[in-house]
Amino acid sequence: GATTERTVKVLEQLEQYFLKQPEVSKVVGVVGFSFFGKGQDAAIAFVRLKDWDDRPRPDQHALKIAQRANMALFGIKQAMIFALNPPPIPELAAVGGFDFRLQDRSGLGRDKLLEARNMVLGMASSEPRLAGVHPEGKEPAIQLLLDIDRLKASSLGLDMSEVNQALGVGLGSAYVNDFIRDGRVLRVVMQLDAAARRTPEGLLSLRVRTRQGAMVPLSEIATPRWEVGSPKLDRYNGVPAMKIAGSPSPGRSTGEAMQAMQDIAAKLPAGIGFEWSGTSYEEKLSGAQAPVLFALSIVVVFMCLAALYESWTVPLAVLLVVPLGVFGAVLAVTLRDLPNDVYFKVGLIAIIGLSAKNAILIVEFARQLEARGKAPLEAVLGACRLRFRPIVMTSIAFIFGVLPLAISTGAGAASRHAIGTGVMGGMIAATVLAVFIVPVLYLTVRRLFPAPIRYHGAAEHGDEHE
Repeated sequence: GATTERTVKVLEQLEQYFLKQPEVSKVVGVVGFSFFGKGQDAAIAFVRLKDWDDRPRPDQHALKIAQRANMALFGIKQAMIFALNPPPIPELAAVGGFDFRLQDRSGLGRDKLLEARNMVLGMASSEPRLAGVHPEGKEPAIQLLLDIDRLKASSLGLDMSEVNQALGVGLGSAYVNDFIRDGRVLRVVMQLDAAARRTPEGLLSLRVRTRQGAMVPLSEIATPRWEVGSPKLDRYNGVPAMKIAGSPSPGRSTGEAMQAMQDIAAKLPAGIGFEWSGTSYEEKLSGAQAPVLFALSIVVVFMCLAALYESWTVPLAVLLVVPLGVFGAVLAVTLRDLPNDVYFKVGLIAIIGLSAKNAILIVEFARQLEARGKAPLEAVLGACRLRFRPIVMTSIAFIFGVLPLAISTGAGAASRHAIGTGVMGGMIAATVLAVFIVPVLYLTVRRLFPAPIRYHGAAEHGDEHE
């Protein structure tokens, strides 16, 4: 219900705050429009940051700047102000973070839905996995309700379409035609003068034409009444809804934040449900595929090894090393306080192959030596001695190869940190532990499944001087 003058004053305070920040280059403010609704009590500001080279420290990144801005702007009591990052995928959302839609699925009414929304906001404020949870939409405000007596309007010869058109022109505007002036085509737009629509009495003096051509003042059929109501009513999938947005707290992934919101929604009264929208909806669909992708990766590697060794048992000794790499990746990411996001999962899939690579080097040579008649213990120990230096050299080369990802800075550094740190940790664990664990796993599998070894290759290709 605030006027444009009050909105401009608050917007000026916001602009002055951001212009004082050393990381900010420009600020553009717009009055009367926001992603949450339009009106004289709405405004939005776009904050342009300086180049990455001018703000290299972690506390100068966009997320940290937004967090500091939220704390500082919270002190402005005249408005609700939120500093938000842009969405990661354009057109799928207005702002970053998650997109949560609270729904009234049982027809409880707008008041009950508003109570449920306030419950969600209260529980979210004390949830450590969430940050900056806020409602998207305009709060209830004072409105003028015109109660139209339809029976009287019909008796006077008034069509409701004429009444609606008169109100639309009076409160809004109507396009009439075009005219040419100084070589330019200009539009003629009809609208009531501001003084004529400043008060309810002025609006009720508006006249409507009857079917007989007479003019009847709106006051004859309309009774004004002030009430409190929402200026914007949202529906999602045909159900009354309210939009809630937010972000994961530092060190948390969007998946953890979405799970926290689902835990909160489970505590709401019966009849109140929720849906995900935008990027969150797509993430929910793709997130369910992660276990299938991991399982498929393991199966593909196993089938390739089974074809290579012509055995269903020996590949088990190789694949049992994969948990070592996963353990190292999880430990490294945990020590750096990085989230378990989609980039880390990409690194985990890479770790499956990288961990198996070291085990393959040992198992392959152990099979060659065992095919020459050596005992399994002697064969695997000989393979470890032969392959120790190549394993260490290739692993060190790969670890230093992904080190720039783990320590990178600039745009997109967070995704590179997740992939680089996870792959480095997994490779270190797979290298240090594989030399000791792989021989044990190979001997265990050979004793449990003592099938004869048939190596299809010349014996001289695997001599101990290679």
